[in-house]
Amino acid sequence: MYESWVFWIIAVFAAVTVGLGKGGLPVIASLAVPSLSLFMSPITAAGLLLPVYIVSDIFALFFYRKDFDIRVLKISIIGMTIGVLIGWFTANIVIEWVVTFIIGLMGVIFAINELFKNSIKKTKLKKFNQNKGIFLCSISGFTSFISHNGGPPWQIFVIPLGLSKVVYVGSSVIAFSYVNAIKVIPYFFLGQLNFESIKIASFLLIPASFAVYFGYLVVKLIPEKLFYLLVSWALLIISFKLIYDGLILSNWA
Repeated sequence: MYESWVFWIIAVFAAVTVGLGKGGLPVIASLAVPSLSLFMSPITAAGLLLPVYIVSDIFALFFYRKDFDIRVLKISIIGMTIGVLIGWFTANIVIEWVVTFIIGLMGVIFAINELFKNSIKKTKLKKFNQNKGIFLCSISGFTSFISHNGGPPWQIFVIPLGLSKVVYVGSSVIAFSYVNAIKVIPYFFLGQLNFESIKIASFLLIPASFAVYFGYLVVKLIPEKLFYLLVSWALLIISFKLIYDGLILSNWA
């Protein structure tokens, strides 16, 4: 499989989508694991891409190091830590399609509600809710552990807060850099990280790194209102995709 030129084209595409997502472009990174799943199981694909995510995180952290909301980060770290621990301890018993389907359904309901009410306007911001944030970030950490799909629950928590686009992206970058870093140890013990996967990932770091910078430049150019509209639509699209993936996985179960 690894000798196939088709595999490497898809792998480079997956790495570029990771980099663009880390640069701040909505939904793009969610294409990475499904793309590689054409050649391997989603769990194996998630393990292979983890080093690419981590290195892309480093570049993204440099660009967004001053742009974050400390309240969001505190809650994200607490919740995501809980979620990763739950994912680690339940890795052998979790029903992946059920989790995927539910997360997709949550995302669809929230995105439709946001778009219908046009609640991205600053006149309709929701009150900061710490308990709700920890709960949603726990789900985010859990689903990120399973398949790098922690975005929808985190967005449900953060989008209504009305952060500027740069602070939104920066907070996202820092939060998910943290969650990717703490996934390394459980991924290793679960056998999802090995010498072969790290060797392949090392070749994918270059296109991913350049893509981070390109994504960063694009985000700077997008008007803020348009950016949040894209985020909401992207959440709706990826959530429908998660529902579809969940139904497909249920047929395999």
